[in-house]
Amino acid sequence: MNERLERQLAFALELDKEKNVFRQTSLSGHGRKENDAEHAWHMAVMAYLLKEYANEPVDIAKAMLMCLLHDVVEIDAGDTYAYDEVGKQTQKIRERQAADRIFGMLPEDQQEKLREVFDEFEAGVTPEARFVRAMDNLQPLLLNDSNDGTDWMEHGVCYEQVLKRQSQTKAGSETLYQKTMEILDKHKEQGHI
Repeated sequence: MNERLERQLAFALELDKEKNVFRQTSLSGHGRKENDAEHAWHMAVMAYLLKEYANEPVDIAKAMLMCLLHDVVEIDAGDTYAYDEVGKQTQKIRERQAADRIFGMLPEDQQEKLREVFDEFEAGVTPEARFVRAMDNLQPLLLNDSNDGTDWMEHGVCYEQVLKRQSQTKAGSETLYQKTMEILDKHKEQGHI
């Protein structure tokens, strides 16, 4: 085998570790906690389905790749819960070190391209990044909604915390933000947050 193929296959196998990174969000139907790979796959499919609601035209192939790559750094850095203020203090540095190692496994051209997509998501300034961030907010919100807000209640998350996080959805999709607000208001009314 040539070195390029060996590096590509090593990276592909490394990505399998994302299946072992569990999040704080339960699967629908009050299932077990989802893992990062499931979250990324779900986001990618949602991005394709919901692309018509993006505020701006998006390159959907790039957006879907961004969905699939955005959390691979958690293989090393671990999942930082969206409402964990202490964990968020070191999140960027942990994730940057992880990105260096994980994307560094690839041949240089692919390393550069995939790292660029990851960094673009992190910066959040392109239409694709803003839309993918909306998916990153909406996906766990839908799961939490399907489970009667149990994940929020389990962690003592309040309405204002969820509202602050979900307000970023507006930059990617006004339509999906409106739907988000309907869901949040329902759960506030029901005392789940």
